[in-house]
Amino acid sequence: MGWWWRLYWGLVVVIMMEVGGGHAEGGGGVTYDGRSLIINGKRKILFSGSIHYPRSTPQMWPSLIAKAKKGGLDVIQTYVFWNLHEPQPGQYDFKGRYDLVRFIKNIQAQGMYVCLRIGPFIEAEWNYGGFPFWLHDVPGIVYRSDNEPFKFYMQNFTTKIVNLMKSEGLYASQGGPIILSQIENEYQNIEAAFHQKGPPYVRWAAKMAVGLKTSVPWVMCKQTDAPDPVINTCNGFTCGETFRGPNSPNKPSLWTENWTSYYQVYGTKPYTRSAEDIAFHVALFIARNGSYVNYYMYHGGTNFGRKSSAYIITAYYDQAPLDEYGLIRQPKWGHLKELHAAIKLCSTTLLHGVRRSFSLGEKQEAIVFEEKEGSCAAFLINNDTHNNATVQFRNISFKLLPKSISILPNCKKITFNTAQVNTKYNNRIITPVQTFGSANSWKEFNNVIVNFGDTSLKSKRLLEQTSTTKDKSDYLWYTLRFQHNLPCTEPILHVESLAHVARAFLNNIYIGSANGRFRQGFSMDIPIMLNKGMNNISILSVIVGLQGSGAYLERRVTGLTTVEIQCNKKVLYDFKNYKWGYKVGLLGEELKIYKKTKLGDAVWSKNRISTNEILTWYKIFFNAPKGNDPVALNLSSMGKGETWVNGQSIGRYWISFHDSEGKPSQIMYHVPRSFLKASGNLLVLLEEAGGNPLQISLNTVSITNA
Repeated sequence: MGWWWRLYWGLVVVIMMEVGGGHAEGGGGVTYDGRSLIINGKRKILFSGSIHYPRSTPQMWPSLIAKAKKGGLDVIQTYVFWNLHEPQPGQYDFKGRYDLVRFIKNIQAQGMYVCLRIGPFIEAEWNYGGFPFWLHDVPGIVYRSDNEPFKFYMQNFTTKIVNLMKSEGLYASQGGPIILSQIENEYQNIEAAFHQKGPPYVRWAAKMAVGLKTSVPWVMCKQTDAPDPVINTCNGFTCGETFRGPNSPNKPSLWTENWTSYYQVYGTKPYTRSAEDIAFHVALFIARNGSYVNYYMYHGGTNFGRKSSAYIITAYYDQAPLDEYGLIRQPKWGHLKELHAAIKLCSTTLLHGVRRSFSLGEKQEAIVFEEKEGSCAAFLINNDTHNNATVQFRNISFKLLPKSISILPNCKKITFNTAQVNTKYNNRIITPVQTFGSANSWKEFNNVIVNFGDTSLKSKRLLEQTSTTKDKSDYLWYTLRFQHNLPCTEPILHVESLAHVARAFLNNIYIGSANGRFRQGFSMDIPIMLNKGMNNISILSVIVGLQGSGAYLERRVTGLTTVEIQCNKKVLYDFKNYKWGYKVGLLGEELKIYKKTKLGDAVWSKNRISTNEILTWYKIFFNAPKGNDPVALNLSSMGKGETWVNGQSIGRYWISFHDSEGKPSQIMYHVPRSFLKASGNLLVLLEEAGGNPLQISLNTVSITNA
């Protein structure tokens, strides 16, 4: 290598240290080169797992982190949730499950690193992609584009988080655990929709982030043109096959989301990804010069409250190595632990050796790393999905299982094969502790049906739902009254909606409902009987989470779009431009009767309990199960609604929405131990569609080997 070439690369390294990776000061900085991240002057192969702090509880964090570390992880990766932390402009919340600093210090206490994905758009199947809804009402705003109002608030929040981390000494250069940060999130998926406003936004976001001088590198995932010094990274199931690599030879190959399962929407079955498949693609990525792999998710947790995005169930990535309750899922956890150990055995050779690959057969390949002093590591790959293969490597015969990679840390002996699972399977055991079958123990409150005369908000058009509710509730009442005097023997109420559910009432009598599906609107046609003269129509429009992905979220339309009465397939009354009355939310929500201190604000029934009633609130008191096992409610007898324990929402449920086999997508609902007292716990349910609370059971959750 000539002197001029060495000078060039020396300048590149200096520039990257100053602008992108930072330089070693205080506790030691983080830089990078074309092979890996460099921490305290040393290249690193890092295994990471996504654990989202608000999807569990502070009491669960130490155990989750410890299990991740024991599973061979080096890093915990998390998003930062803007709509939790800044619910109103300039008003911040970092308490309880939202205590980001405490979460990071928990990670630091166990000797692990942190990748902080600030976003602040995160998607993550999180309500509104993590944006606070007040952004929607900022004049002239266009999210995620070269738009001054949006950039102002995005920079404000990003700076707030960075300064908070600095003030707590949490960046690596300060002796803290944060070694990597992310700005934006999978933007290239939608960039073309913004035309000339897209590329300048990418450049601005990168420059803004780097200008905050965190002294750790920044990444942009799925952004092939990430501006220097920001690193472009891969997300997906098979990044060892699909990732075209970093956009500069000076940047390392990082995999920020290796999907261990997939998110689940109501009306679908869970997606199960095998331990063997995950291990194969991790090994392939490392063999092809990857040096950072993050499992998304390592623990998915629970979408408490109303925090999931549209149609997403309450359990999140339950099929991850740590399940929703934080219990180890085998063989996934154990198989990946063995994979990490095998790769760590030869990490020095992988990071410093010369890589070469060659064919071992029609569908077989060897990838070998060798150092000058003779150290050697090899990956023997069999891409045949059906057949074993016997190959010769360095004069030794090796049998390779179908669709597998064998790791030879010394190029002589197989230490790990991705398709050979040595870890035994385990089962999750649900143990009923109590059934709430005593009608005398329950009390109920029937939510009122809102009519036109009950409303103060009026409009001569159908209002867009979320612009009206401001995301304060899933519910919006659309009401009108009209004089009927036209002849029709078989009238039909026809409704079209871009919300998720509609429940219709005529003259205070329930007449029917319908719902959409993930990313699909719906319509309903209900035969009705009209009174001669005045009639009242009330339609409860329901959202099950705001859309959390895609371009122009601020323009998304929800709610009712057409309301008509038809006769013989012709429009008898078109109510689009009638005078409508609106009310946000349900009375029980307004009174907050899910809180013990507010129970007296509602008139609860005595000595009776009804079942299969719509819009009914139920309450009961119970004692916590003994022991430390996780706790869950079996709500399989219910319909659709939301559940609170001691005033804290454990999430939405939608049992009546079945998958292709006629089964609910989720029936067990996690109640964190920290939500419970030893006795006198208040359980409140809002049942929207009709269910039977007498068959609800309280359960403990444990695991056992198969």
